[in-house]
Amino acid sequence: MFPSRVRPKTFAALTTAAALVAGGAVTYAARADNDGPRARSVIFINGDGMGPAQREAARLTYKGFDGRLTMDSLPVSGQLTTSPDDPVSAITDSAAGATAWTIGKRTYNGAISVDVHKKPWRTLGEQAKDDGKSTGLVTTAQVTDASPAAWFANEASRKDEDDIARQYLEVSKPDVILGGGEDWWLPSSNPGAFPDGDGERSKGTKGNLIAQARRDGYRYVSSAADLRAAPDDGKLLGLFANEEMFQQREEGKGDVYDPVVPLADMTSKALDVLQNDKDGFFLFVEEEAIDEFSHHNNATRMLQAMGELDKAVAVAKAYAAKHPDTLVVVTGDHECGGLTVEDNSKTDESGSGVSREDGPFPIAHSPRRFSLDWTTTGHTGVDVPVTATGPLSSMFTGKHPNTHVHEVLAKAL
Repeated sequence: MFPSRVRPKTFAALTTAAALVAGGAVTYAARADNDGPRARSVIFINGDGMGPAQREAARLTYKGFDGRLTMDSLPVSGQLTTSPDDPVSAITDSAAGATAWTIGKRTYNGAISVDVHKKPWRTLGEQAKDDGKSTGLVTTAQVTDASPAAWFANEASRKDEDDIARQYLEVSKPDVILGGGEDWWLPSSNPGAFPDGDGERSKGTKGNLIAQARRDGYRYVSSAADLRAAPDDGKLLGLFANEEMFQQREEGKGDVYDPVVPLADMTSKALDVLQNDKDGFFLFVEEEAIDEFSHHNNATRMLQAMGELDKAVAVAKAYAAKHPDTLVVVTGDHECGGLTVEDNSKTDESGSGVSREDGPFPIAHSPRRFSLDWTTTGHTGVDVPVTATGPLSSMFTGKHPNTHVHEVLAKAL
């Protein structure tokens, strides 16, 4: 638990359609796709663990040689580096990666929007709320997991998920919270809506936070039917699993990707609620299963999750088409698995363990196939692609550090 947050100087609103980067080295010109100086709303979409090979493998699987994923059809593209400021590791985790986005500072692995000295900083989620916008988060992970937490909480350790949930209710107050992780909202004496088992059970230490959320005016839902029936106004909390909304394991060893509510449906519902704010909104959307199944070198489930992420991007893109003052950004916090897209060759090594190939996988609209080769079960330092559309989206053109996300979104908001 931290004292009141340090609030760095607010970025001044841009007064022209061009933004000058610090040092004056690069100037961003306006684009034809409403690339103006401000955005009424921002939708930021994270494919956790999604690097260039994950995107290309999904493109081949779902669209074929001549097709494009929805996320790749956004008009602006660039690259982001992902290095943390960690005393031990050169490779980021999700907490440090998301923190770089939300406070604009590189930090140590495990940090949730605190700097290397464990000093808390105002997050972009808080900035949006302070500016009168509605805010929300949607994820197939626990809603208190590292990536969503970094937008709406400050913690020295990502492990303190029950305190992250408390901060959502008492400090940052996002209007929409949808995903998994009910276990962190309830004490061990309360099993909640989902049966305990398989190592998953309620473990919160902050009391019954679901009851507190109801007292604070949130409608609580735990099923797809309840989510559909929930009104499109007011505050909404939906928890649809004990932990993640899938079972991350190796192929054939209990691996399941079948969320109670698909990511696209959660995204659509969140937009239905948030769009009622005349001042606009900020929404964070995440597909966590890309990372988790990449950790297990499970290409089949990783590709399934990639397909579901692209459906959520399609929801965001359709919304932005009707509301051109919306900035949409799609990227990943890091790559996971050291993945490579390969040809099917009987003379190429297939390997075993962490140096094994998956496949072959069919290429859409083609008789040909491809293989996927993993080189690690961990994260890597590969640059991640970023694609975007809407106000200030052209600022993502080129190669930037991941802290650049904070610069762009702070100006857009």
